[in-house]
Parts: sequence; structure tokens; C-alpha cells
Amino acid sequence: MKNRRKRGGCDVIVSWRRFFRFVALFVSSFVVFSALFIFLGKPSIKAVLGASVPAVKVDPVLEAVKFPDQTLIFIRYQSSSRLLTKDDLFCVFSNAKDSSKVYRELPSGVETSDSARQIVRCSAVPRHHTVSLAFTKWTVDNRLLVVGPTYRWDRLVYDAVIDHDNTTVAFVKGLNLRPGKVADVSRYECVYGWDLAKPKLLLRSQVISAAQEIVRCETPPTVLKGPRMAQSPPVKVSVRIKGSGMPPLPSVAHPINRPVRFKDSTYGGERKQFETCVCTMTRNAANVLREWVMYHAGIGVTRWFVYDNNSDDDIVSEIKNLINSGYNVSRHFWPWIKTQEAGFANCAIRAKRDCDWVAFIDVDEFFYIPSGQTLTEVIKNYTTPSSSSSSKIGEIRTSCHSFGPSGLKDPPRRGVMASYTCRMSLPERHKSIIRPETLNTALINVVHHFQLKEGFTFVYVEKDTMVINHYKYQVWDIFKEKFKRRVATYVADWQDKDNVGSKDRTPGLGTRPVEPSDWSERFCEVRDNGLKDWVLENFVDRKTQRFLWEGERNIMEGEVVAQMSLYR
Repeated sequence: MKNRRKRGGCDVIVSWRRFFRFVALFVSSFVVFSALFIFLGKPSIKAVLGASVPAVKVDPVLEAVKFPDQTLIFIRYQSSSRLLTKDDLFCVFSNAKDSSKVYRELPSGVETSDSARQIVRCSAVPRHHTVSLAFTKWTVDNRLLVVGPTYRWDRLVYDAVIDHDNTTVAFVKGLNLRPGKVADVSRYECVYGWDLAKPKLLLRSQVISAAQEIVRCETPPTVLKGPRMAQSPPVKVSVRIKGSGMPPLPSVAHPINRPVRFKDSTYGGERKQFETCVCTMTRNAANVLREWVMYHAGIGVTRWFVYDNNSDDDIVSEIKNLINSGYNVSRHFWPWIKTQEAGFANCAIRAKRDCDWVAFIDVDEFFYIPSGQTLTEVIKNYTTPSSSSSSKIGEIRTSCHSFGPSGLKDPPRRGVMASYTCRMSLPERHKSIIRPETLNTALINVVHHFQLKEGFTFVYVEKDTMVINHYKYQVWDIFKEKFKRRVATYVADWQDKDNVGSKDRTPGLGTRPVEPSDWSERFCEVRDNGLKDWVLENFVDRKTQRFLWEGERNIMEGEVVAQMSLYR
């Protein structure tokens, strides 16, 4: 049956069957679209238009840690999804007193941790504000990824690893243990669980040692086995003070169980992959990293562990370039403030599996061996078991000479070794090369040297055999970086008035980042061209007359600086 009616002089014929089909199609489309809206969220404009959008699956935001200068937000990612980058997310800051006041910014970086998490680096949260995350490419979706519990950086279990003896080593702030001293372990216990706020569901274990910020615990067998389900979150570890009535310390630490077990080579066991390794902790070292790695490769180092303390320069791309050039360098994000000793202990555990010896030096420190021997040869000369005492050497200590600006006012274009040639007459400190398996259980270390197990000892290298050139006081534009937040244990911020007399500071400089008029001439007591002459002889390409670490960009930047200096 058909219904006819006139409109504007034309017959309009409507089929009821066609009309009901149209209604049915509309209703079914609405139901499908609503289901997608409910279970998947609003589709982006790109998805609606049919453009391809890479799949990103993100579990709810886990938690956050507040620092004076940044906020770290921890999110869990799925192995089937691509990793997020800083271009995928916004840090969203909302005024708690006025919901209409909201602003957003890109994070300074997105890091990937060992425990299936990514760490989003946002700015510090302003007063009376909260922080959340949003996706940059979901232009229709206004949903926010709400941040869970937020912790203080100075009262936290911030990292953990399962050592090769199956004990858990937890890195802790907030216990206020005395530097360099072993604490009474009976006061503490370790706890494991998915939710530390539920005491009835926690596993408890005995503390074996506690010193500085390092607590070693017995690991429950169920933790060693890992979660039963692949999709289950990893367990957390924390520390509780017995008898305090307080809950366990907040924790973002998941103990990582590394699958490859270590075999003790102290008494002639199985050879490890690398004879000589180097560990460093640094911030914004991209400009010197290439020189540092390539030089030490030339004297026998084959493995580098770089603990990155919140760099915002090109260090990630510089490390990738080194890896592509065949250097075995790994970067480990280590955002924690005033934790150099803890970071070195973490690195000692990490390196124990693969390295016979590990040197702990900074990226502005370079071993100088006048004889031309390799670092590995020097180590063997001091540790080859020709006598019973040499087989008990667990640490080799090397003196450091501190170099000054050497009359320079602009950053040197050819690197530090060929440019800074004037130093203080007396060595300031020593740095250590250690055999990881000989370290004391507590992993106590102070200023780059460790306490050893009973029965092991250290040896000093003669200064005419090997020293470290420490290019500590460089031109002001580079040196002033030290006034920003640092990794050092005793001086985190040079502009604070704490520990003014510490050797981490510069004599006579004070706490203000103001260049002294005679800075370029300071710290110059002895002219020392030894390492400069050696690298000129051994590390220069005879065709180009450039050092091996000099890239085209460095040359161009150096020429620009030279041209600018002509007009001063």
C-alpha cells in the first residue's frame, strides 16, 4: 500500500517498507556506535574518517612521585602495544579551587623501565593544582588519565633488584640511616605485595643488611617464581620499621629477577663476557660522552653503563649513535635525587653478571696511562695471582688530578683532553675499579669506593703508572651546569646553603651562579700536557687531522665560536 500526498506541485511517494528499513538501520547503527563509545571511548576524528591510527593500549595510571622540579607519573604498558613517546601525551594541570583553570603541556620525556612500565616526566605540580594525563591525538576525547597515589621523593622505596644470590636489594629513602654505617637489622622487615595498604595480604621477610639507602632482604620463594598469570602486575617491595605502628614506606619498586645467573669467577671460575667495564652517573653529558666512550674504548674498556639523572639534552640520541657505531653502551634512567652511592650499588649488581672489573668514574674523568698499556693490562699487573695476596684484591684505587679552565673562556671544540692542560698540584681524591663479587653484602660505598667482603683488600696504583685526569673546573658556560640539581649525595643543589664546606663544591665559589672575573685562570698550578700529547699521537686521523670523536657538527660549531670571538 502506498501513501501519496502533494508538496510543491510534485508527487512524493514514500514506501513504508523502505521507511521501516531506514529506521531499523538508524537504530542498529546508533546501538553499535553507543557500544563502541561505552567500551572503547570516543573515537578520534582520524578513526571516524578512516585514517590509520597506531594502536596504543594503556592501563590506568598507577602512581606518581613529586620532586621539587618535576613529577614522575608511572603507567603500565602492554607488550602488544607500541611504546608511548612524549608527543603522545599531555601533562594536564588543574586548579583544585577553580575547575575552569586548566592548562596542559608536553612532558619533557617518556622513559621505559624494566618492570613493564613507562615513566612520564611532567613539570612540578603548582600549588593547589593536580596533575593528570591526556592523549594528544584524541582530538575529540576530553577524558583524562587520572593519577593514582602520589608520593614524596624523599620518603619512598624507589628501586629494587633481585641479586644473583636471590636476595632482594631495595633502595630506600626515609629510614635516615647513618652514612657509611651498618644499621641494626632487627628494627626492620621487608614486605611484598600488590597493595601495601592491605597488611593481611602482605608477605614478610627478614632484613639481612641495612646501610645508607640500601636494604637487603630475603626474597620469598613465591616472589622469585613471579606472577602466575602473564597479565598480572609485578609485586612491590617495601620496608617497615618494626614497633613504630606505621605502615610500610610508600613504594614504586618492583624487584626485577634477572634470568641469567652469575657464576663466581673469583677463584678462576667461568670467564665473563667483558673484562673491563665502566659505570657512570651523569646529567646532560651529550657534549662529552662521545669523547669519553671512544677514548676509553681505545685503552681497553668494552662495556659502559650510563645512569642518566634527568638529562634534557641529546644524550639519548648520542648513545644510539655510539651503539650504531659498535660500542656496547646502555642507558639506565635514574631520576632519584642525591642517590649517587645507591645508583653505583645498583650498577655493581647489574654489572656483576657480565664484567670482571668495573670502574666507577664520571664523564669528565679520563684514565691516563703514560706507558701506553691498556686499562685491562694495568689491572692484571696488580691482580694476577702471582702471590696469595694479589688474588685477594677486590678494589684498585687511582688518584685524581683536578684540571681548571686553563685560560679558556669558550667551550673547546676539540674536546677536553686536548684543551685543558693546567691542574692543581696535589691529587684531590681517588676513584675505584672493583671486582663486583667481592663487595660487602651491605654495598656500602662512599665517593666512588666500596667496602669489601672480609678477606679482600684494595691496592693503590702508583701515580707514574696510572692517574685520572678530572676535568672538573671547565669553562664557565659548562661548569655552571653544576648549579642545577645534581646527583651527588652531599650537595644536590649548589644554591642551597647546606654542606657549604663539602668537597662536592668548588673552593671559594660560594652558592651563587655568578662567574668570577678570574675564573679562566683559577685552579692552575701545574702545566700538564701528558694526556693531550698522548691522544694527539694515538687518536688523530692522519688524513683529516681530526680526533676520532670529532663530528662534523662539532667542527662547524667550533668554527662559529672562533668567528664570533674575532668580533669581541
